[in-house]
Amino acid sequence: MGQSLTANLKKLWKNRYFQTAVIIGLFALALFTLMYGPQAVLNTSYPLSAVSSGSMCISYGVACDGLAHPFDRTLHVGDLIIVQGVDPQDLSADYPDSDIIVFHEPSNPTELIVHRIISKQEINGTSYFTTKGDGNGNVWPSTPEYGIDYWSGYPDGIPEDLVVGKVIMRVPWVGHLALFMRSSFGVPLIVVLILLVVVVEFILPLFRRKTPHENSV
Repeated sequence: MGQSLTANLKKLWKNRYFQTAVIIGLFALALFTLMYGPQAVLNTSYPLSAVSSGSMCISYGVACDGLAHPFDRTLHVGDLIIVQGVDPQDLSADYPDSDIIVFHEPSNPTELIVHRIISKQEINGTSYFTTKGDGNGNVWPSTPEYGIDYWSGYPDGIPEDLVVGKVIMRVPWVGHLALFMRSSFGVPLIVVLILLVVVVEFILPLFRRKTPHENSV
C-alpha cells in the first residue's frame, strides 16, 4: 500500500501540469504572505509604501531620485519605506528630530501623505499633528515659518485617526518597482507575462507533434 502510494506520488510529480500548478500555488502563497504578513507584524494596514513625491527630499540641486544621495536622512522618490503602527501619544514632535509619519490626506482619504511632525497638541483627548515635508519651504532642519511652511488638512492639524504609522526604515530605489506597477504600463505588462506563461506551459504542448520512435533494426 505504502509503495503504491509513493509510486503514484512520484508519477504525479513528474506530470508537468502538476508541477506548474504547484509553482503557481507556491507563488500565490508567497504573495499572500508578503501582502498580509507585514501588516500583522507592523500593526498597520500600510506597512510598505513607495515614495512618489519629492516633498520629503532635500535635493541639493539635483533630481530627487535617490541616485545622487541615496542614504540621506530624508526621503527620495523611489524609496521603499517601512511603516509601523504606533500609539499616537508616543509620536515625537521634537523637531528637527521628530518622527516622520504617514497619514491619509483629509480631503482624499485614498491618498497617503508622508511628512515630518512639526508640532502636536491634544484637544478633548485627541492628538492633532502639524506636519511639513522636509523639502518644502525652509528645508529641513531649518526652523519652519508658521503659516508658510506648515501643512495641515484641518485648522488644528492632522487628527490621530488619520495617522497610518511612522516611518522606521527606508530602502533606496526599491520603491521604483512599485511606482512602475502603478503606472499605465505596469499592470498590462504583468498580464502579458502571465498569459505568456500560460501559453508556453499549456497551449504550445498541445500543438507539438510527437515524433515516433524509430524502430531499432
